[in-house]
Amino acid sequence: MAVELLMMGNKPARELLETVRVAEANGYDTVWIADERFYRDVYCLLTFLAANTEKVRLGPCITDPFVRHPAITTVAMATLDDVSQGRAQLGFGAGVSGFSQLGIESRKGPTAMREAITLFRKLLAGGHVNYEGEVISFHNGELDFKPFREHIPVHIASNGPLGQRVAGEVADVAIMAGCGSAAEVRGFKGEVARGAERAGRDPSSIKLTARLNTCISDNAKAARDAVRVSAARYIASGPMKMNTLDEQGLALPAEALAKVAGLPYTTDPAPYRELLPLITDRHVDACTLAGSVEEVAAHVAELRAAGIDSFIIAPYAVEGGSPMDTILRFVNEVWPAANGR
Repeated sequence: MAVELLMMGNKPARELLETVRVAEANGYDTVWIADERFYRDVYCLLTFLAANTEKVRLGPCITDPFVRHPAITTVAMATLDDVSQGRAQLGFGAGVSGFSQLGIESRKGPTAMREAITLFRKLLAGGHVNYEGEVISFHNGELDFKPFREHIPVHIASNGPLGQRVAGEVADVAIMAGCGSAAEVRGFKGEVARGAERAGRDPSSIKLTARLNTCISDNAKAARDAVRVSAARYIASGPMKMNTLDEQGLALPAEALAKVAGLPYTTDPAPYRELLPLITDRHVDACTLAGSVEEVAAHVAELRAAGIDSFIIAPYAVEGGSPMDTILRFVNEVWPAANGR
């Protein structure tokens, strides 16, 4: 079991480092930096953090096969692994951030993910590589340095069944965002298992991670309100939409969804505010971790029992509070309670 932290590159590097050092000192296993356009460069930040920390694992969450060629991603990750002395791990997905601004068209996302990770592993293994896939190709090249490790762990993130099957085929860990209910875990676990079985792998060898916006406060209502608009985004947004809304009785009316249909991708949930009157606490609890320490600990324990191995929290704050409150309370209060300690 691992407790992991996701941070955005929208803060100055030294401010991020202060937070990461606190996270490391308090027992977080991993710190992820979001590869979002157009925040501070993810690999510059990760290298800076690696040079100024000692044990926390580090990686991009989530990079993709289109903005950078997978061979360039391999070079960046191998360099990060060198600087960190073996603490790098790759978070990978089909991508969406910045595509419209950069004129990038996503093509065969699940296939591109599979091919990118195949190339990533071939290059890390050393030697000359020729690779010709449907989407990704690399001609007659190799890394011109010896990687610190020949195997860097791969975490594949997807909220869609095809991407989740790819995770089962080629990843060490599968990640699902907004995976906050036992029903969603069951579907996620099943798709990963299908991919693993198709590739001749043991499904139990692929760990499952829930990536959840998180807010903890003694005022449980304030904590849920802090993440409510982000819940609206998960419930209504195509790339991140959950798969069991109908099963859970949480689907929003078609006329409400039509109001936000076609919105461009953004990390800002503000465009979804008009859906807030429809977002109940049940909606919030289905795709976030929010509430009191006791409530969040019970929620974590429920997801663990359903099959989740690790949690990536993106910390939120109640009005007048700080995300650091959530960072510290999750690892020092929620995590021990959820694990019976």
